[in-house]
Amino acid sequence: MDFAAALLNENRAFGELVRAGDPATPIPTCPEWTLKQLFRHVGRGERWAAQIVTERRDDYLDPRTIEGGKPPEDLDGAIDWLYDGSRQLVDAVEQSGPDTPVWTFLGPRPAGWWLRRRCHEILLHRADAALALGQSFTAAPELAADGLSELLDLTTALAGARGRPLSLAADQTVHLHATDPGLGEQGEWTISAADGRLRWAHSHGKGSVAVRGSATDLLLAVSRRVLVTDTEAEVFGDVTVWQNWLDHTAF
Repeated sequence: MDFAAALLNENRAFGELVRAGDPATPIPTCPEWTLKQLFRHVGRGERWAAQIVTERRDDYLDPRTIEGGKPPEDLDGAIDWLYDGSRQLVDAVEQSGPDTPVWTFLGPRPAGWWLRRRCHEILLHRADAALALGQSFTAAPELAADGLSELLDLTTALAGARGRPLSLAADQTVHLHATDPGLGEQGEWTISAADGRLRWAHSHGKGSVAVRGSATDLLLAVSRRVLVTDTEAEVFGDVTVWQNWLDHTAF
């Protein structure tokens, strides 16, 4: 997948929502934030990642210290600021080289890792904005499926670390099945626990609980943007396993 192109597309779609919305709109899926604050969070995040890559940092960068971290007050200037941030990140990865190791919150990763991370960060925040503004949210099945895979990468990497409780017992599994045509193996995920850590793989299986629906609905449900019962997805098996998984895998 071309994550640079996807990042730019998601950034622009998010900007269009912000342009049309009231900046004081509350964002229920990001408690205590308004649309204006969500916008600043996204725009600053792009520049934060871009500066990490540009400087080839091997340590944490405080987002409050980044260059150009505040948008202009006028709307047109602020939207241009948003768009420029994603372009800065794409250019930084191209200039530094996508395989150049840089700091991430999961340890050193290739610079190109940030393109995928930020693409899916904006994808979910576009969902936050759309839901808050009463608009529908859809994503291309391939992008939504990869967003779910990336989210599972993050949650399984962090689960069990630093005293975080595991969300599954050793004999429990969660199976997710996207119904979009053409996804193949990339549209199935099985999450399990072993040796004190969570794991996931693209595989078919019954699972203690299984959730079947579009990749977009699965992504929204697993990321806690909407209740699975408010989507068209179907749940089979032990719903308490599903709920426990959700309760202990917040990212």
